Amino acid sequence: MDAAKLTVAPGRYSPLLLAYMGDAVFETLARQTAINRGMAPVAKLHGRSAGIVNARAQAAVYRRLLAAADEEEAAVLKRGRNARPAHAAKNASVSDYRHATGVEALFGYLFLTGRTERMEELFTLCLENDK
Repeated sequence: MDAAKLTVAPGRYSPLLLAYMGDAVFETLARQTAINRGMAPVAKLHGRSAGIVNARAQAAVYRRLLAAADEEEAAVLKRGRNARPAHAAKNASVSDYRHATGVEALFGYLFLTGRTERMEELFTLCLENDK
């Protein structure tokens, strides 16, 4: 996955914009993982990826990512967690939703800065309990 050319430094983007990008990146990584675990009907692949891409699952890995993050990554995680989205979570607690937003912000930031190797390394960490 290649990062797009940016017109603004990623650190200047709002945490919600980073989370917007990170949501797509995280979903793509989850879908790749689902396919890599073996071909299956699309409904089964969706089930595999949905187990990884949801607020509760992302919130569960927030602390693990924070522990593995460098100073810059930790700051992005916290900025994302503290962001105030315009809408409420529909299938998650407010706490889970906010922690998930932090995770997505981090993945958006890593993608937009071209740090895809680090992004994939941290995504692997997200899957540790999902094997």
